[in-house]
Amino acid sequence: MILVTGANGQLASRTLAELRARGAAAVGGSRSIGDGVRRLDFDDPAGIDLRGVSTLVLVSAGFAEDDQVVARHTAVIEAAVRDGVTHVVYTSLTGTGDHLGFALAHRVTEKLLKDSGLGWTILRNGLYAELFGALLMWADDGLESAFGTGALSAVAREDLAATAAVVAAAPAAHDRKTYELVGDPITADDVADRLGVTHSTISLGEYRARLLASDGLLPFQPSMLSSIATSIRHGFLNNSSVDLRTLLERSPVDPLTVAAASTTSLRP
Repeated sequence: MILVTGANGQLASRTLAELRARGAAAVGGSRSIGDGVRRLDFDDPAGIDLRGVSTLVLVSAGFAEDDQVVARHTAVIEAAVRDGVTHVVYTSLTGTGDHLGFALAHRVTEKLLKDSGLGWTILRNGLYAELFGALLMWADDGLESAFGTGALSAVAREDLAATAAVVAAAPAAHDRKTYELVGDPITADDVADRLGVTHSTISLGEYRARLLASDGLLPFQPSMLSSIATSIRHGFLNNSSVDLRTLLERSPVDPLTVAAASTTSLRP
């Protein structure tokens, strides 16, 4: 049986749907149980039960400080060893993202897996095209961002879910392999052109000030988002790989179309 963690999240729920569409015996794990979803709480290590699971799709438990994320991932990997899981598919971060504010927990988790004795596959996911579009800000005369003319090798969430399902359905073929899953590079100017508006660049300082003044952001998020902005602006997330296309056995979804739709959905 395959178990996908974080089953109520967007990437995990899509992965679960992809697996079931392929006829795989797959269930979800989440704090909130439901149809085809059993209880799995990374913050309750003693309660983690992975008995009967052969392949675990470990969707990163982000949106927390590094120590909390690493503790969560450590707990589930230790449970996987204890309960007889044979293979873990981990959704990690693109290799060019080492300088991002949330990279450390991913790299620690990769090391934990490699040292665990389990079979493993690491999916180094590029940043979502949906996220890129959502981070562009609407102004009276068009779009603003701190991205400058920098390009991001963005990838649609649905492609990452499909790829995770391909690997999880036949893990032996991907054992101890690391895949770089990125799409075609896009820029903020590309999105603006697609939408027929202008794009203006703001400074990184201005962007950070806006983030710090925003309601609803957790304490670690302004620095995380600023790291994305400066990485794109200075050309560190514009990389290429054939892995996504090879694993999908089809052309990836156009990331520019996805990013533009995401930006449009947030237009005031």
